[in-house]
Amino acid sequence: MNDKRKVWFNGDLIPWEKATVPLLSHGFARASAIFEVFGIHEGPDGPAAFRMDKHLRRLMNSAQSLGMKMAYSAEEISEAVAETVRVNDMGRGLIKMMAYWSEEAIIHLVLESKLDLAIFAIPDSEELKLDNAQPISACLSKWRKIHPETVPVSAKACSNYLNAYLARRDANVRGFDIGLMAGTDGFLAEGSTESVFIVKDGVLKTPPLGRVLSGISRMSILQAAPAIGIPTSEETLSPEALFTADEIFTSHTGIKISPVARFENRSFEAPGPVTSQLMELMTNILNFSDSRFKDWLQPLK
Repeated sequence: MNDKRKVWFNGDLIPWEKATVPLLSHGFARASAIFEVFGIHEGPDGPAAFRMDKHLRRLMNSAQSLGMKMAYSAEEISEAVAETVRVNDMGRGLIKMMAYWSEEAIIHLVLESKLDLAIFAIPDSEELKLDNAQPISACLSKWRKIHPETVPVSAKACSNYLNAYLARRDANVRGFDIGLMAGTDGFLAEGSTESVFIVKDGVLKTPPLGRVLSGISRMSILQAAPAIGIPTSEETLSPEALFTADEIFTSHTGIKISPVARFENRSFEAPGPVTSQLMELMTNILNFSDSRFKDWLQPLK
């Protein structure tokens, strides 16, 4: 990355290094910030955003569920994303936007002001390794997914990711790439930043919404799979289903499908036959070569 990058901040383009907040800001000290991340792809007519409309809708829903007020509409944010991508001459990469209170909050816990908004254009790199779908290892984390009656798990809120951090750290300490969490009800939920899918007898299964984040990649896979004849089911799954699955994979923004080669002490063909079909399908969609899903990639002009 170079030092000429620009960040869209409350309507202005500012140098990357100037995009900071006070240590005692509400967003930092109270962990109240919300965010969204989505992919930018190089299309035949220029850069395009993967399902930006769905991501912006979720951003608005996150703010609403937490009683926060956005300062900009989805249409204004969409235009700001296009401007950010253009000024940074961005190819393949990610957009990360943060909505937060930058004002200091030493005493006050509840603020009524509108949220600040910062939009970052992050190009692909050796660190990100976008689309590099290598087989991964997973375990069942000792940590449980936070209960939806404690905080809205459907909100993409920074505070929720302390739970995610603990699950990932637990997995890494034990020698695995990721940890998959059960909910406080004992049923399978998700990973730190990943939705989890299993394949059993040819059916693609994933935990239902309610206790997991409404992942855009998760939704896209469920919508796309029937197009190639793969039946899907959103259903309550016990952790034991991971031990008897024919295939397991995870999904998140950066890598749409990551096949699991090892779960606990069990090895899998990775990718398995169904996972391979889905990986090819998603690759074709993201390469603009499947016209059935062309509206998922929104041009940034």
